[in-house]
Amino acid sequence: MKTGADEIGDMTSFALARAIAAGEISAREATLASITRIDSTDDAINAFTSTSYPRALQEADAVDARRARGEVLPPLAGVPYAVKDLFDVAGEVTRAGSKVNRNNPPAAQDAFLVSQMQSAGAVLVGSLNMDEYAYGFTTENTHYGPTHNPHDLTRTAGGSSGGCGAAVAARQVGIALGSDTNGSIRVPSSFCGIWGLKPTFGRLSRRGSYPFVQSIDHLGPFADSVESLALAYDVLQGPDPLDPGSHALQVQPVGSLHQGVQGLRIGLLGGYFHEFATAPAREAVQTAAQMLGAMDAVEWPDAALGRAAAFIISASEGGSQHLEDLRTQADDFEPLSVDRFIAGALIPAAWYLRAQRFRRIYRDKVNALFQHWDVLLAPATPVAAPVLGSEWLDINGTQMPTRPSIGLLTQPVSFAGCPVVAAPVWPSGTGGLPIGVQIIAAPWREDLALRAAFALQAAGIAHLKTVEL
Repeated sequence: MKTGADEIGDMTSFALARAIAAGEISAREATLASITRIDSTDDAINAFTSTSYPRALQEADAVDARRARGEVLPPLAGVPYAVKDLFDVAGEVTRAGSKVNRNNPPAAQDAFLVSQMQSAGAVLVGSLNMDEYAYGFTTENTHYGPTHNPHDLTRTAGGSSGGCGAAVAARQVGIALGSDTNGSIRVPSSFCGIWGLKPTFGRLSRRGSYPFVQSIDHLGPFADSVESLALAYDVLQGPDPLDPGSHALQVQPVGSLHQGVQGLRIGLLGGYFHEFATAPAREAVQTAAQMLGAMDAVEWPDAALGRAAAFIISASEGGSQHLEDLRTQADDFEPLSVDRFIAGALIPAAWYLRAQRFRRIYRDKVNALFQHWDVLLAPATPVAAPVLGSEWLDINGTQMPTRPSIGLLTQPVSFAGCPVVAAPVWPSGTGGLPIGVQIIAAPWREDLALRAAFALQAAGIAHLKTVEL
């Protein structure tokens, strides 16, 4: 059955995978629809830094050949996706949003997660814009240009995985792979109004990805629906003995999303997470909480201290990672981040060690919450997407610097390593822009966060909106 590119573009990746498996749409048709959408919209959005169309069509044709032979197709067969430009793609230079890396040799092989997607039949269409070396929350990249929010092209798509958020929101692809150290999956999901998953620290292999902060980095998917997100997450799972930072010993499938939230103990984070949320962000989380039956306020321990320690570790490891290039090529670094890299390289070792010692205590305190709660809710960002170039945010009458303050509500959570789904909610008072809600679960319980996310989607509380470009 022939299906138009626009109709294909309106399908979620989950629905598209089923249609391809059923023979209703070919993988080549799905891929060409994605390519057409990218080519017609990316001049305005600037989500992609490179495309891999020949590879994509080759992968799509291989899927169609398998179906023609009567083979059972893998779960994401024929579904287009893209990756943040810190994932190795065989034959391509992994730039990680930088100018310095341009002269590096091309990657010899795909990153582990790209290989997982290929094994699942997914079709890689390109690499996506990001803050240089993942150090930022706005994807205002001087080397490759800023990524624009598809809901308002004057506004940021978030960062550092801004290209991922924008590409999914603009329906260029239905799934994207990104990274999250201090909020870089949840912030673009919040600003662009899409679904994102930061898994448990150590859940997914990071082999073949360019690091920012080895002791905090997470990798994970963005998607156009909860079903698509869960499907991508299941595909990405798998033990990797070659990655010492990968701690999962087995695949733990999500299971049924339709179990609902009955019996789940769901709390609403107050205190710090209320204080640093504006009225629309509070409305977004209250709307989600009411639907999920979460009325009890919960205090997250030492949130401000957790954020401070995350800053120290991020700056220190980030600066150390690039120390030699900072000495010899500082002028080639991103002007918005080079000073922070240099300052991070000068942090005393005693500060770094103290932050890491605190982190162990902090994680124990956070994990103790889940003796009483299964899922906790909080806003993902204090505000809706700011205008590109904004230097200050007004958070309840206090002026705060934009770029670091965007991560006020995400940093304390990722520092503890908990899995989080970002759910797209559309409160009033934002001019029609979304603000995400963090659905936080205990380590290794991504399934519970996804169940709550599906309940929000099924109730119509959280969903994507069509953009006109």
